[in-house]
Amino acid sequence: MDDDPSYDIRVAVVDHAAVLIDPAPVRQAVEKTLQRHSCPAARISVAVVGDTRIAELNQRFLSHEGPTDVLTFNLTEGTNGLDAEIVISAETAHRQAQQRGHAMMDELLLYAVHGTLHLLGMDDHSEEDAETMHRLEDEILSELGRGPVYGGDNR
Repeated sequence: MDDDPSYDIRVAVVDHAAVLIDPAPVRQAVEKTLQRHSCPAARISVAVVGDTRIAELNQRFLSHEGPTDVLTFNLTEGTNGLDAEIVISAETAHRQAQQRGHAMMDELLLYAVHGTLHLLGMDDHSEEDAETMHRLEDEILSELGRGPVYGGDNR
């Protein structure tokens, strides 16, 4: 159908914490987020990396020291849809999942949805905006059969 969104979502597990990561659920999480927000077209590369690599990118592009959970880079020029990169730390996801008592993949998918929401223009700088983002994240993850992952915990 001509009205179907056009998505090119590629997931690469580049450097991770010695865990096997299936790229299909990551791709589905990004796609579901795009669909929920009526994004007509997108080309997104998702790299799942380790803490060392994401810390390097965090320092280089944001001047922040140390690893973080997810970084996004909007490369869009013109009006041909969203063109972006998402970088996710598998090690951070593993660590946070253990602390919060849920599956590492659920935490990783939370980061994929969170990053995609940022690319779609949402932010979490204010308490109200953060609550909105976290509610949407849990709704999307529930639609994917993961259930609420954020669950209102204090991040």
